[in-house]
Amino acid sequence: MEQVTVSWLQTIEALQGVPDEQLQWLIDHSVLQNLNDGDYIFKRDEPLSGTFFIFLGKLRIYRLQNGVRTELVTLHEREITGFLPYSRGKIAFGDGVAVGKTLIMTLPVDQCPELIKTYYELTQALVSIMSNRVRDSTAMMQQNEKMMALGKLSAGLAHELNNPASSIVRNAASLKKHLQSQPDLFAKLVAVHMDADRIGMVKAEITRILDRDNTIRLSLRERSQLESDMAEWLDDYQIANPDEIAENLVSYGFSIDDLGSICRHMTAEAATPVFEWIHDTLLSAKMVADIHDASQRIASLITSIKTFTHMDRGQDKQFTPVETGLRNTLTMLGHKLKESKIKVVEQYDAALPPVNMLVGELNQVWTNLIDNAIDAMEVNSGGTLTIKTRKDRDYAEVIIADDGPGIPDEIQNRIFDPFFTTKSMGKGTGMGLEVVQRIIKQQHHGSIKVNSQPGHTEFVICIPINNR
Repeated sequence: MEQVTVSWLQTIEALQGVPDEQLQWLIDHSVLQNLNDGDYIFKRDEPLSGTFFIFLGKLRIYRLQNGVRTELVTLHEREITGFLPYSRGKIAFGDGVAVGKTLIMTLPVDQCPELIKTYYELTQALVSIMSNRVRDSTAMMQQNEKMMALGKLSAGLAHELNNPASSIVRNAASLKKHLQSQPDLFAKLVAVHMDADRIGMVKAEITRILDRDNTIRLSLRERSQLESDMAEWLDDYQIANPDEIAENLVSYGFSIDDLGSICRHMTAEAATPVFEWIHDTLLSAKMVADIHDASQRIASLITSIKTFTHMDRGQDKQFTPVETGLRNTLTMLGHKLKESKIKVVEQYDAALPPVNMLVGELNQVWTNLIDNAIDAMEVNSGGTLTIKTRKDRDYAEVIIADDGPGIPDEIQNRIFDPFFTTKSMGKGTGMGLEVVQRIIKQQHHGSIKVNSQPGHTEFVICIPINNR
């Protein structure tokens, strides 16, 4: 077996400048491990056994995301990983697997107290590695989390956009087919030979009916009965397609008395072509209205996406209403909320002024917390999501609460730890609460705390309104 020497350790950039006797102590108190391809040096969520120095070969660190093994980083010869002095990272956040024949020197964890007490330069060198690792892993994690969140939101938006888009296609095709019948209908109307006065009175009667307040709500049973009675009335007057015409007229607020008022101004032979014309006109108007509503829905979603991603603005802080981001986040997660049968209660404080914030970063925070709340209520097969804002002196306070089972007492003090999660594979945005906390504390000089008990969990976020 090849041996690690002081001169070899000195080729590691981080250890250059460490006294020889300290490097020799490191060698004397470490163990060499020969690994074959695919062997594990550590596994996710298990305690790290020591500090690992890669002497030969490569070490690949994986993490399971959405049931797929995703590579986080590949470490090569002369790189160091594992437990480091003063680090809170005592648990592996991924699986460390050897690539090919690999030789690793391991300084066991139980040697760390002596290291810190006696060997200052070596300890300092390893701490500097920790700082670099935190910076690199943070950047990697944030990018990964944003991609995970984008994937989750994209799936929901596909559903949200599909319904109005399908409605437009469907109504446009029906309207095209419908308009092809216009020449025949026109011929029937021309053949009636109604004089101008009667045409004027019929037109005035129809206008009166459509212009009045038709907001009376009918129950399903009342509506069905009215359609049946109206179809029977139309059939008695020998008007073609009575069932189809009755259904359309009822939806526009026509009553049987209205039909009688119209018929008083025309001959019996004019009844069928006139009512067919009324039906045709109203049906066309309904299709156009449906196309308009669906188009508006798509435009609204696109506006929400644009605001949510903040794609049209710079990356500096700017004064923005907090509720704007919260509402847009609810729009982004609308499909998941409906699918999970979750009721949303919004209570926004009108006295809360715009807050100086990084809009895109806080939208990621709202997405994570709301998505977590939805997942927490999954066991209830429904629930209530409550979102509140209020002004607390110079702070904006946001409360996001759910009525799920709560966070167990034994893990409440760990939920803000890096990489900690209680979710099964494939759940969540991929964005840990540690990142949420960092965005709130470091980037917005605010605070986040959790209050949880069975049946009620709330995250309380406070951000200075004029933070710089």
